[in-house]
Amino acid sequence: MAVTTVSAKTFLKENLLVETEARGHKVIVDEPENLGGTDKGMNPVELLLSALGACQSIVARTYAKKFEINPQNFWVELEGDIDLDGFLGKSDVRPGFSEIRYTFHIETDAPEEKIAAYKEFIENHCPVGDTIANTVDLVSSKVVVENAVQG
Repeated sequence: MAVTTVSAKTFLKENLLVETEARGHKVIVDEPENLGGTDKGMNPVELLLSALGACQSIVARTYAKKFEINPQNFWVELEGDIDLDGFLGKSDVRPGFSEIRYTFHIETDAPEEKIAAYKEFIENHCPVGDTIANTVDLVSSKVVVENAVQG
């Protein structure tokens, strides 16, 4: 399969509330009140953790038959460490996660050897996990200034 370009748009609404859109689907992103938001949605780093877990879950479902695994239930618990002083500009620490941890929970009768290979496959084939784990070119192409309507 050839390279596919995936796209999304974000729109800053009131305060710190952001509406994201991709393929006609929308997600509301916000910050908790203690960080200046209105807590109407997950914040971006929570959304990143959710995207990782969702991606891992999709890979798990897509390839379960290949590994002869019938997951009755599958879920991922995720957590990450972040120093908010970087985001808040209070220090020179990185503003992003320093570590992300996750645990797969699989309810199945498959033997442990198959589960180990399945886990490794999930980790090696999740696009979000790969993007987080490996350097990706982050390219800002330009800034487009729209003229505000004066009324």
